[in-house]
Amino acid sequence: MHDSVPTPDPATAQAASAHEERDARSWVRLLANYREPSRLRSAVELLITLVPFVALWALAWWSLSVSYALATAIAALNGAFLVRLFLIQHDCGHASFFKNRSVNDWVGRSLGVLTVTPYNVWRRAHAHHHSAAGNLDKRGMGDVLTLTVDEYRGLSRFGRLRYRLYRHPLVLFGLGPSYVFLLANRLPVGLMRSGWKYWASAMGTNLMMLLVLGAIAYFGGVAPLVFVFLPTTVVAASIGIWLFYVQHQFEETSWDEEPDWQLHDAALHGSSHYILPGVLRWFSANIGVHHVHHLQSRVPFYRLPEILNDHPELNEAQRLTIRESFRTVGLQLWDEKSRRLVSFAQAKAI
Repeated sequence: MHDSVPTPDPATAQAASAHEERDARSWVRLLANYREPSRLRSAVELLITLVPFVALWALAWWSLSVSYALATAIAALNGAFLVRLFLIQHDCGHASFFKNRSVNDWVGRSLGVLTVTPYNVWRRAHAHHHSAAGNLDKRGMGDVLTLTVDEYRGLSRFGRLRYRLYRHPLVLFGLGPSYVFLLANRLPVGLMRSGWKYWASAMGTNLMMLLVLGAIAYFGGVAPLVFVFLPTTVVAASIGIWLFYVQHQFEETSWDEEPDWQLHDAALHGSSHYILPGVLRWFSANIGVHHVHHLQSRVPFYRLPEILNDHPELNEAQRLTIRESFRTVGLQLWDEKSRRLVSFAQAKAI
C-alpha cells in the first residue's frame, strides 16, 4: 500500500508562489548586467540591415522592366529585412539600442517611415503590453485579443462568430496585419484622446510616407507602389504579427486576474522561447528569446544569445519549436481551470 501524497496547505502554496516570484525578480536584477549597448555594434547592425533593404528595393524597382512577377518576388523577400528594421525600431523604443535616448528616438522615428509605424504611438502601446502581459484585467492594447472559456460562453451568437473570425488564421495573419499596418497605423488608434504628441507622431509619419511614396510614384509611376512597396510591407506585417502571436499564444502560457497577476512571473512564464534556425534568428533579431526580453527589455537584441550561453536554465525554459508553433494556431481560449490555452472544440468538450 502506497503512502498518500500530502496536499500542501495554503500557507505552503503561498510560500512556493512567493519563491517563484523571488526567482523571477532575481532574474531581472541579474539580467540588468547585460543592458549596456555597444555604439559600434548597434551602428553596424543598423547598416547591415538598412543597406541590403534599400538595395533590394532598388533591385525590385529595376526588375519591373523585366517582369512584374520577378519584382514582386524580390519585394516579398525584402520583407524579411523590413522585419529586422522594425525590430531595431522596437529596441529603440525600449531605449536599448543606443545609450542616448534621443538617438534611440530619432532612429526609431526615421525607421517608422519605412515600417509604416508611428514611433511614439507604437512605443506607448508596446509599453502597455510589457506592463500588462498576461493580465486578464488589462487586455485590449498592444496584444492579440484572448477570451477565457467563460467569457466566450457568455457571448451572443454574433459575438462568438465575430471572435471566431478574429481568431481565424486568414484574418490574424493575412487580412489583419495589412489592416493594422496600412490603415490602423495612420491614426493613433487607442490613444486618440491621450495628447497631441501621438497625433503628431501619426501625422508626421504619414506626411513623410506621403512624400517618399509620392516621389516614387512621380519617378516610377504606380507600378513600384503596387509591386514593390505593397508586397514588402504586407509580407513584413504578416511575419511580424506571426512572431508576436507565438510569443504569448502557446498552450502553457500564463494569464491571471489582477489579484493573482505578478509582472515578473508573467514575463518569465507567459512568454515563449521560439527556437529558430540561425538565419531566421538573424532576421528576427533574436526576438524569439522573448521570455528574457520581457524580463529585461533594456537588453539590446544582439546580447540575448550571450544571456542564453551564460545561463543554460533560461535557454531551456519555455522552448517552442517551429513545428509546435504551428499547433498554436488552433488554440483560441484561455481555460482558467486547467490554466492552458485550448481550442474551440476543447472548450466545447469542457
